[in-house]
Amino acid sequence: MTRNVDSAVEPHRVVVTAGHVDHGKSSLVRALTGTDPDRLAEEHRRGLTLELGFAFTEVDGRGLSFVDVPGHARYVHNMLAGVGALDRDSSAVLFVVAADEGWMAQTEEHLRILDLLGASHAVIALTRVDLVDGARRDQVTASLATRVAGTFLQGAPVVPVSSVTGEGLDALRERLVATADDLAAPTDRGRARLWVDRVFTATGSGTVVTGTLTGGSLAVDDAVEVGPRRRSARVRGLQSNGHDLLAVKPGGRVAIALSGIDRAEVERGDAVISPGRWWHTTTVDASLTVLTELRHDLSRRGAFTWHVGSRAVPVRIRVLGAEALSPGSTGAVRIHSPVALPVLPGDRFVLRESGRDETVAGGVVLDVDPVKRAASARPDDDPARPVRERGSIAVDELLLRLGLDDVPETMNALRIGDWLVSPDERQRIDAHLDQATNDPAGADVAALNEVERAVAESRDDLEIAGNRLRRAGAENPEERRVLKVFRSAGMTPPDVADGDRRVVGDLVRSGALVRSEGVTFHPEAIDAAIGVARALLGAAPEGFTVSTFREATGTTRKFALPLLAELDRRAVTRRRDDQRIAGPRLTE
Repeated sequence: MTRNVDSAVEPHRVVVTAGHVDHGKSSLVRALTGTDPDRLAEEHRRGLTLELGFAFTEVDGRGLSFVDVPGHARYVHNMLAGVGALDRDSSAVLFVVAADEGWMAQTEEHLRILDLLGASHAVIALTRVDLVDGARRDQVTASLATRVAGTFLQGAPVVPVSSVTGEGLDALRERLVATADDLAAPTDRGRARLWVDRVFTATGSGTVVTGTLTGGSLAVDDAVEVGPRRRSARVRGLQSNGHDLLAVKPGGRVAIALSGIDRAEVERGDAVISPGRWWHTTTVDASLTVLTELRHDLSRRGAFTWHVGSRAVPVRIRVLGAEALSPGSTGAVRIHSPVALPVLPGDRFVLRESGRDETVAGGVVLDVDPVKRAASARPDDDPARPVRERGSIAVDELLLRLGLDDVPETMNALRIGDWLVSPDERQRIDAHLDQATNDPAGADVAALNEVERAVAESRDDLEIAGNRLRRAGAENPEERRVLKVFRSAGMTPPDVADGDRRVVGDLVRSGALVRSEGVTFHPEAIDAAIGVARALLGAAPEGFTVSTFREATGTTRKFALPLLAELDRRAVTRRRDDQRIAGPRLTE
């Protein structure tokens, strides 16, 4: 990584290739960019793309970054690592079909995979046209319309091109730029995520990972988390399309030099993320669409691989609400992963069956933290459903699980303090609080959970006095009786009966009674003690002893000491050796 730091480079638009093996994807990328995406000696020896390749170029001031994928059936897992992190709204597909061979097996599988991933912008390159005559060109072009009908490629422009003669390259560049101009600008939500598709060590930079950055920006010195183990690291350097940068925006290809983490601790399929901004999960509920071409039903039986981002992980699945899904159908499934991944509702994925080595389905994540048992779970994309299923949830927790910055205005849930509560749960809590406060003594606040207390505090007709919740303005006859006893006792308070301990505790917490050194007094007794201290100090400014105070109040040492302790605490008096002198607040 060079040291020519530039902080003003806009991210290139990402273009992923797709198509059957030996249809000229890599040759086309090389012709368009001047860079050979085949990096491995084995690839050159065999004339076959085995791994992901990368190249970039600029056309009329627009930057294009290419991710070139293998086309051989044996390397579909590598192809999926390249397209799995595709941002459907801000990335494009260069779909390649050779004019001499036409539509082939991997052409079809690549199309189905990209369709399942929600790809939406594409250009079709009809390659190797130098090997066929005009009639063959027309024949293959016409057949493409039938092949892509009903898919994301329907209506995509078809550009005849030859990487050998250069025919059509300028036209293809124009089409790619026009397509890039139609792409939506990536959104910076402050939660960066980069699915790692390549890891290497660079001299002077240490561990380097590459991928397409989505969700948020990154800057040099930012703290990040890496992989399922969420290892802490720091961004040591950033590079995008040949430029060393101080910061990068989402939407482009990025190389990140990481400090604090070893090369051996990172692998393809890990995610580099903003700390504290992602919910990691091993269980998701999702909508799943089974390929129409599948020759069998999809059920929980089978060995499945879940391809999400650049990650491929063996999983167990459970069809929700049915035993199986038939070819061409869409239903809900629960996916169990052995590793926790940072995924969000809306993330797309592909499911392959390992035993048959075939792509079987793809879908969209709906819930990253399901609480319903599989037998009763019915997931959907309603953001209020997690609230409805739980009854209540902390606002911050829900936003983390949904990947949102704020609660949608249309959400059918009630915001009460730091909580979101479903209408049904609010009704249940209100009924519970009403019943609990029917008794004038009220209810013990400690018996309420956090949500119930938040609801109670939001109600004008309820109040919390000490540790009791009761109707606002309601008189408690037990408290009234106890207060009368303590008022009458003055500075010689009574022992508290066992049945009155809770009432006395509530009165102390509410401030209706005063506790000092373990002894409880009525506030009037404290006021009387202050009057005695003022009179004593008026007669003897040098101070008075405990004995003098005890005699003046007509009480015992048992009560005189806690009374004086309370006066000291209020700064009415101050202790000096064995005497009390005037405190700063005596004259108030």
